[in-house]
Amino acid sequence: MYNELKEQTLAEQLETITRKLVSLPSINGTEGEANLAEFIKQTLLTFPYFKQHPLNVWEQKIPEDQLGRKNIFALVRGKTASRKTIIFHSHLDTVGIEDFGSMKKDAFNPDALQEFFANYEYDQEVQQDALSGEWLFGRGAVDMQSGIAVHISNILYFSEHLDELPGNILLMLNPDEESQHVGVQMAISELKRLKVQEKFEFVAAINNDFITPLFEQDTTRYIYTGAAGKLLPCFYIYGREVHVGDTLTGIDPNYIASEITRRIHNNLDLAENIEGELCLPPTCLYQRDTKEIYNVQTATSSYLYFNYFIYERTAKEIMNSLKEITSQACSEVKHSSYTRYQKFLKQTGYPPKPILWDIEVITLAEFIEELESKGIETLSHTKRVIQENQGMELRMLCFKVVEALQQLDPDKKPRVILFFAPPYLPHNFLRTDNARDRILLQSIEQIVEEMGRETEETFAIKKFFPYLADGSFLSLHETDEEILSLIRNIPEWQSIGMTPFKDIRELNIASINMGVYGKDGHKWTERVFKPYTFQVLPQLIRKTTIQLLSNQLVTN
Repeated sequence: MYNELKEQTLAEQLETITRKLVSLPSINGTEGEANLAEFIKQTLLTFPYFKQHPLNVWEQKIPEDQLGRKNIFALVRGKTASRKTIIFHSHLDTVGIEDFGSMKKDAFNPDALQEFFANYEYDQEVQQDALSGEWLFGRGAVDMQSGIAVHISNILYFSEHLDELPGNILLMLNPDEESQHVGVQMAISELKRLKVQEKFEFVAAINNDFITPLFEQDTTRYIYTGAAGKLLPCFYIYGREVHVGDTLTGIDPNYIASEITRRIHNNLDLAENIEGELCLPPTCLYQRDTKEIYNVQTATSSYLYFNYFIYERTAKEIMNSLKEITSQACSEVKHSSYTRYQKFLKQTGYPPKPILWDIEVITLAEFIEELESKGIETLSHTKRVIQENQGMELRMLCFKVVEALQQLDPDKKPRVILFFAPPYLPHNFLRTDNARDRILLQSIEQIVEEMGRETEETFAIKKFFPYLADGSFLSLHETDEEILSLIRNIPEWQSIGMTPFKDIRELNIASINMGVYGKDGHKWTERVFKPYTFQVLPQLIRKTTIQLLSNQLVTN
């Protein structure tokens, strides 16, 4: 590809690379992730710098990955001997293409999609963008093959202008960002190796995951100096099953689940309130009972979990809050169930039964401790569940472990067990009470101000990338105690956990997101805005790289 790129302008280079990357399907959970990684590796090796230094391009395979996925690294060393290093990173995978419907065959064909949307009268904004010629369509166009293209183009530029580089650049491309973030979590060990063996001082990591308008007519280009975190709080709900002819004496886990969901789903009171930041509320991602076939018995148990963004709060704080909310929900279910049963008795004249309506609310860590206090050994049972259900979807596996623990309890009383399931994403941000972070922030503010004057773009610096990104795994703010509280409430963490908390804390790499600009990420109308992404952004990242490597920073 190098021969094609060397005669092109910057914008032409970036469109060429983006189109090629989009044309190579790399849907999460498919072999396409590995195929794209190999293509990029071979492309980098055509660059003159890497022909001269072929060992500066390498791969790190994901252990025991049936799809053969791998991380790709490429290192460009500046002419002046320096240990200071900037990481350029992006993710290789995309979401699926089911949303394209009848257009699935063209999901990776920007030209066919542009032609289609130019005649798409059902959405005038999409149609106008297609007619303008300034937008490139296709799955992965904005999330985030254009981001990879920007980094590759800048790697090529610096490799041919080493005199402009006062340090080193490490390109890091990772699979599986759209699911478990396996790639970046595995890459932590490689970053640690480079820190120890090469004595690299990682100044910052620049991700270019996509940015997008936050409201109608918003044209601001947002720069993020940190990453939002994510929890997946789960609720295993065990009720009291009955025949449908006797439902008023039962405790329906679906009723409990719906009451919990009503109190949590999109509840803005549960979103953190940080001035100037987009902080999103928790969202229900799964609510289902465990009945597998039709019958006239009510459900015994239900599964429920939420996506929960975290910005400055900790997992321990979230767990305490959710436990209180769940207790309130169960109190409401208890009261309404009792009231309805009393009304039923009054209407029928039947004598009352001695029925208990209490619903216990307990965390996984507390429940395991309770079982152990009764002399019930738990570890062998949880490991057996893991062993017998290898290959099961990870969230369901966690529920199976908790379900097995519930079955060990001889009391079998109605209860809700709260726990966390993967993936967990740490949150991080630049701290104004930290010398390194202050200098980084001041430098970014200066660069952004200069770029705004030069390009007439409107920039804004924000604290948190508001969605989910691999940058979350480069720095850790939680204390050891807070992390322990988290993992004690993840089922069988020793078997399913992969997050290298200790190494992340030691690396403590600042996570900056200067993203490609586009619209409708994860939608079939996904598209990237070429004028900013292919002209302004690469220059912004170059200036930032040079400035940060030139600073007298306190690095880790």
